[in-house]
Amino acid sequence: MSKVKTGKYTNFWERNRKSGGYLLRKTVMGYGISICRAILLFGLCFLILQPLLNKISVSFMPEQDLYDPIVISIPQHFTTQNYQFASGIMSYSKSLLNTFLISLTIAVVQVSMSTLAGYGFARFNFPLKRFWFACVMLLILIPPQVISTSLYLHFRYFDILGIFKMATGNTLNLRGSVLPYYMMSIGCMGLKNGLYIYMIRQFFRNIPKELEEAAYVDGCGTLKTFVRIMLPDAKPILTSCFLFAFVWQWTDGFYSSLFLGNISLLSIKLRQLPDSVGGYIGRMMGSASAAIVSVPYQNCMLATGTLMVIVPLVVLYLFAQKGFVESLSSTGIKM
Repeated sequence: MSKVKTGKYTNFWERNRKSGGYLLRKTVMGYGISICRAILLFGLCFLILQPLLNKISVSFMPEQDLYDPIVISIPQHFTTQNYQFASGIMSYSKSLLNTFLISLTIAVVQVSMSTLAGYGFARFNFPLKRFWFACVMLLILIPPQVISTSLYLHFRYFDILGIFKMATGNTLNLRGSVLPYYMMSIGCMGLKNGLYIYMIRQFFRNIPKELEEAAYVDGCGTLKTFVRIMLPDAKPILTSCFLFAFVWQWTDGFYSSLFLGNISLLSIKLRQLPDSVGGYIGRMMGSASAAIVSVPYQNCMLATGTLMVIVPLVVLYLFAQKGFVESLSSTGIKM
């Protein structure tokens, strides 16, 4: 009997005839959908990668190739001089180290404070809880440029209840140091802090309260329950928030320019790169005046500097992609 069943209608066209043409229509539709999906994915990937591929191509072109109509994507005179110039203008080694240290410490502080705030919003009742959470949502919605003037004046003339002015006769100027940024991160007012609080709060809200109640029955206090029970379960969302905080801080130009203008950072150096090319080339040629640099070559140097800024992030993603994808998928399931 088994041979009869397995041998019955083994030919595709025979089975299609028996189904009244349904099998052929289904097969053709399946292949058509697969081809359309492949074309759509290829188009989306091309739209994302094409600007990056253009920057990579331009970064290896000398200035003469930029004006050559024959040269489109492949440099005719391959050179790495653009990277040498960009590295010298941006003080790349020093800027890379400073950016890494500041991004790492800021990300740790932001995630730590956001975790405490998010857990508090998820598990505890306190006066004006809804009002404070509405403030968190405003922190997400309102762009930081809106409060830039207030931030500038606050830290340019920093004082605590008039104590410094009473003691020294002057207020403190905290601009040009990392202290204001750390203070804002500790107070959950740093870059994207509102988003991290919201994500962590949503994650903790979906963890059953029975876990905490069981810990309380076993004699754990609130802090011990948070550290021993809740934090290990929150590793996925904490991983996501840390990587987001690190990457956004790495490429941030607003807060870095507002507070850290005296510190050599990649994001600040990148903004100054097009205007600094002429002076750097002039010094390389031994001239006291800046060299005249065309706008296309300035854009070429900007593309080169952009690649040098994002390459460390690509390397970070290659090492952290497994944990990052797992954290996002786990967070999506729980949320």
